[in-house]
Amino acid sequence: MDSTGYITLTRQSGLMREMQIVANNIANSATSGYRQEGLVFSEYVQGIQGGASLSMGHGNVRQTSFVQGTLTQTGGTYDFAIEGEGFFLIQTPDGERLTRAGSFSPNGQGDLVTPDGYAVLDAGGAPVFIPPGVRSLSVSPDGTISANGAFVGQIGLVQPNDSASLIREGGVMFRADDGFEPSDTARMLQGFVEASNVDSIGQLARMIEIQRAYEMGQNFLDSEDERVRRAMDAMMKSN
Repeated sequence: MDSTGYITLTRQSGLMREMQIVANNIANSATSGYRQEGLVFSEYVQGIQGGASLSMGHGNVRQTSFVQGTLTQTGGTYDFAIEGEGFFLIQTPDGERLTRAGSFSPNGQGDLVTPDGYAVLDAGGAPVFIPPGVRSLSVSPDGTISANGAFVGQIGLVQPNDSASLIREGGVMFRADDGFEPSDTARMLQGFVEASNVDSIGQLARMIEIQRAYEMGQNFLDSEDERVRRAMDAMMKSN
C-alpha cells in the first residue's frame, strides 16, 4: 500500500474511534452526572528522503467536558447536586473515585452509598453514616448533614489537582492519579440531581459529519484500489 492509502487509513481509524465516542455520549445523554467526551486529532509529519513530507492525522486523545449540567429538582432526601466545580468522593473496590452523580441512599448498615453500592465518603475520607430512625435530614451547601436537628457528618466535596488528567471509569466515575483536595467553591444542593452535560443535538450533527467523512474516505480507498489494479494489469499485459 502506498503512502496515500496509509494516510487515509489512519484518518478512517480516528473517525471510527470518534464515532464510538459520540455514540456513547448520545446513549448517556439521560445519565445523571455523565460528562461528554470528545476526541482530539493531531498531525504526525514524517520527512521522506528525496521527496515531500508525509502527513498523517491521528485521533487517539480523549477529552472530557466538565461544563455544568442542568440541575433538576427531584425533592429526594438523598439526591444531591453540585453547583460549581467539584466532585463527590466515593470508595470503590479499586480505590477512591470522583463522581458528579449524586443520587444516593442509605444501605442496610446505614452507610450512604451509590446505586452500585459504593460508599460515599465524608470530608475526612470515611464512609458517611446515616443514623437509623432519622425522621428529618438536611444537608447544607457545604455538605454538612443534620439529622433530627443534630450534626451527623459532612459529605466530602473535592477538586482534582489536574482536571485534564482525570481518567474515566465506569461511565460517571473518574480516577484522579494526580490527587485531589477539598473544594472551597463547590456548593451542594439537596433534592436535586445534575443531568448529563451532553449536547444531544450537537452530537447528532457531529455523528452525521463523521459518517459522511468516513464514507468519503472509503470511496477514496476503493478508487485507489481500482487504480492500482488497473496499473498492475497494464504492466502485466505490456510484459
